[in-house]
Amino acid sequence: MWPVTNTPRMTRRVRVLLLVALGLVSAACSKGAGNAPVATKSSSASPDVVSPLASPLKTGPPPSLPPQDEPVVQVVKRVQPAVVNVVTNLFQQTAFGEQRERGVGTGFVVRSDGIIVTNFHVVEGASHITVIVGVSPDVRRFTARVIGGDQQADLAVLKIDARGLPTVTLGDSSSLELGEPVVALGYALALQGGPTVTSGIVSALDRVVRANDPNFHARTYTHVIQTDAAINPGNSGGPLVNLAGQVVGINTAGAQQAENIGFAIAVNAAKPTIDEAVAHPSAPVAFLGVTTAPVTADLRFQFNLHVNHGAFVVNVVPKGPAQSAGIRTGDVIVSFNGKPVNSSDDLGRLIQVLKPGDRATVGVVLPGGGDRSFSVTLTVRPLPVATP
Repeated sequence: MWPVTNTPRMTRRVRVLLLVALGLVSAACSKGAGNAPVATKSSSASPDVVSPLASPLKTGPPPSLPPQDEPVVQVVKRVQPAVVNVVTNLFQQTAFGEQRERGVGTGFVVRSDGIIVTNFHVVEGASHITVIVGVSPDVRRFTARVIGGDQQADLAVLKIDARGLPTVTLGDSSSLELGEPVVALGYALALQGGPTVTSGIVSALDRVVRANDPNFHARTYTHVIQTDAAINPGNSGGPLVNLAGQVVGINTAGAQQAENIGFAIAVNAAKPTIDEAVAHPSAPVAFLGVTTAPVTADLRFQFNLHVNHGAFVVNVVPKGPAQSAGIRTGDVIVSFNGKPVNSSDDLGRLIQVLKPGDRATVGVVLPGGGDRSFSVTLTVRPLPVATP
């Protein structure tokens, strides 16, 4: 402890030492390591030297391609014109008898003269098939018929009378890789305004799947592609395409008990059926447009029929040849082109002899008991199976 008498002198020394120390600190702060100058704030400072806090923070998603350059957008532009809406009129057997139904599905054009691929269950049991090409306002409607297919494989090949249609290329499903991006197009849920688009990846290959189609028929699908691209009712028969715009699968079913699982028939498994239908199309079959049943004792009693033979008309196809000529439900067809009709089988055989466009005279017994003849122009049956 210093004496009190020395305090003023010592204080002056401390002050001097402090001033010297402050001078050294100031000199050290004005120089960096190796005597390199430190950047100071100045109007003449280089514009390349910017404080990290001087620029604003960037937020939002990372930069992306313009919409028109996105791969999926490019695929849709290429494929969509060849995707068609398939609409059917059909009769469904229910607990309350036969009911008229309207079905909606999807198909795609593989040849510009009107060859279209879809699922068999889309057209199964149809009394009339309409294919709608294009989107509003450039929409065209064509009557279609089945020229081939495979019921077990759930494939159908249709033909419409058209020329110069846009087409889509069939790809090679054997070259698909797990995780590869794919795009599904189709008229999901029968929504208006053209086909809908979903995208995803290939989740699994060469699956074997047992599923119920919309007609409640259990089918076993083989050579199936599993994808997480949504496949909803109405998508059936539409194309599953790769990013090159090639069809690699035919959309078939969605898994109702799970999310993000859909199935498509591998296109390589479908090619032989398509090629066969194109090379050897089924010939057009004459079509009267009625569903009939043989006249039995029970039927006579139930409907108080005035005849004990013939083909009882259960239903007539809306706007079909028979309805257009005036034949109605409840009539009994007893002759066709002057030849007797004793059963539904007789009627079927007589129709098969004729061709679409031929005229025939149909003799009926009316529900009230009177007789009448109708002149009918036969049309083309939509399905290849020749039935009345």
